[in-house]
Amino acid sequence: MSDESGVFGIERILDILPHRYPFLLVDRIVEMEADRRIVAVKGVTVNEPFFQGHFPGRPVMPGVLVIEGMAQAAGVLLLHDRAERGEKLLLFTGIEKARFRRPVVPGDQLRYEVEVLRLRDRYSRLQGRALVGGELAAEAIISSAMVDR
Repeated sequence: MSDESGVFGIERILDILPHRYPFLLVDRIVEMEADRRIVAVKGVTVNEPFFQGHFPGRPVMPGVLVIEGMAQAAGVLLLHDRAERGEKLLLFTGIEKARFRRPVVPGDQLRYEVEVLRLRDRYSRLQGRALVGGELAAEAIISSAMVDR
């Protein structure tokens, strides 16, 4: 599930998040400080279903899915130690200051870096960045509410 450094593999991610293929956008957690920050990665392959239509001949990962990946990483951070996570969902309540700096294409490895700005029992506000090879691909402030399933 997790190795000695606290890194989570896909089995632990699947235990925490309700997302499944083709919508699971986090492959591994590489760093985490509880209630503070998380770093996750996703390998982007040409086999992703969205590349069939976005765009034929020049595949580009939709920006909204890059932001969704940030939100899923945030979900691991916010849910990993909650006993009742199976009865809860995190829903977007806002996306602010979203900026897209470079396209994400097959062969890229996305690195999501998400940091808590505000954390309450049912509400959170986080700053997310998506990088490829150390270069900023996208950034946004995301807000979410924790609700019963």
